[in-house]
Amino acid sequence: MSSHSHHTHEAPPHHSCALTGAIVSPRDGLRLDMLRPGLADHIRALHPGIAPDAYISRKALARERSAYIAETLRAERGDLSQLDHDVIASLAANDILTENIEDEIESGRTLGERAADAIASFGGSWTFIISFVVFINLWMAVSIAGLMGMFDPYPFILLNLVLSCVAALQAPVIMMSQKRQEAKDRRRSENDYRVNLKAELEIRHLHEKIDHMLTRQWERLAEIQAIQIELMEELAGRRR
Repeated sequence: MSSHSHHTHEAPPHHSCALTGAIVSPRDGLRLDMLRPGLADHIRALHPGIAPDAYISRKALARERSAYIAETLRAERGDLSQLDHDVIASLAANDILTENIEDEIESGRTLGERAADAIASFGGSWTFIISFVVFINLWMAVSIAGLMGMFDPYPFILLNLVLSCVAALQAPVIMMSQKRQEAKDRRRSENDYRVNLKAELEIRHLHEKIDHMLTRQWERLAEIQAIQIELMEELAGRRR
């Protein structure tokens, strides 16, 4: 007769989230007493009577953490801007804020904006200056020599009109390009602010978490040391 041994693996115990009531596994939740003190106090203030060893799902914990960060920032800075709310939302959703602003700006340009940028770029180059000087000298030489007739005799009134029209059109085109450059700089500044604020909040969160872990480790070491002292005293008492 052959005997078959059956090995049964017990499933890990599941817990219900103290905030939402959803069933969560130990991997998808954390105990309240395992959280850093600031966040734990915030949750206790919003949910009085919650048990010290209550389980909280990571999804609910992300919402509580974003509310805690918003409350902390509001206490430090006053009213929060839309950028601050965007950063807090990205923290709750674990989104990445870093993005390539240049590609987004370039892809959103209209035909007129592309033309304005090209004209402003060409108008501010040595190629334009040299080309324009050559054009003016050629215009005056042809007019003086009479190769095409005296179409614009001295003092070159038609040439002055052409130069005035070019200057009148070039100025607003350059202003359009400068306004676009200011908008690009503002977008870059806003993106840098989001990234820097999120990095600051994440670093602050890590500092608090490390401090909390060190405190718990010192408490456990103190407990172990106390137990060791008791055992040593007990052994010494038996030897007597």
